Amino acid sequence: MILYAIPTPLGGAPQDALPAPALATIRGLRDFVVENAKAARAFLSAAGCKPRELSIIELGAHPDVPALLQPLRDGRSLGLLSDAGCPAIADPGAVLVEAAQREGFRIVPLVGPSSITLALMACGLEGQRFAFCGYLPRDGAERAKRIRELEARSRRERETEIFIETPYRNDALLAALLEACAASTRLCVAADLTLGTQSIRTQSIAEWRRARSAIGKRPAVFLLLAQ
Repeated sequence: MILYAIPTPLGGAPQDALPAPALATIRGLRDFVVENAKAARAFLSAAGCKPRELSIIELGAHPDVPALLQPLRDGRSLGLLSDAGCPAIADPGAVLVEAAQREGFRIVPLVGPSSITLALMACGLEGQRFAFCGYLPRDGAERAKRIRELEARSRRERETEIFIETPYRNDALLAALLEACAASTRLCVAADLTLGTQSIRTQSIAEWRRARSAIGKRPAVFLLLAQ
């Protein structure tokens, strides 16, 4: 049996973001482990499933991971859903994939959107060497220190550093970047990817400082390349 890692659209209809074979696979599943049940039901309904006929279990903060794999042991394939984007990438679904690997089940990642790769494709920064760094520290002093570390690594390795933030802290992170980074460092902010409100903007820190733009409470990816 197979654990399917199912990307969910960053916005819009599943048919606009997922290929037909992936949608067909999703419609053939009856068991799902999800990050958020409400969001999962909305996605599955839009994908052509009937959520009331499905088993949808939330992963939760402290999951009984072995129990969640029971459909696989019973001979049924299982779907893993994130709220948006790809499961197990900046996402708690990694614990389920790890457990399925340990028990010898096959893992099949389906084709679909990833905000991280979409942002890297469109930013115009270094695409041969890059690192996804997840979330930066919340504490102001620790965050500034981490930004300086990432900037130094980017300069040393000629590497694009990629990170994300909770939408309501976007503008605080942008302010911290403008405060801590060198004027020549290039920064891209890619927000609302795949939506009609999408914006992807790459400028030097000096140019960002002059513009003093706000991102707002939108899903965003930050990419940094030091010169």
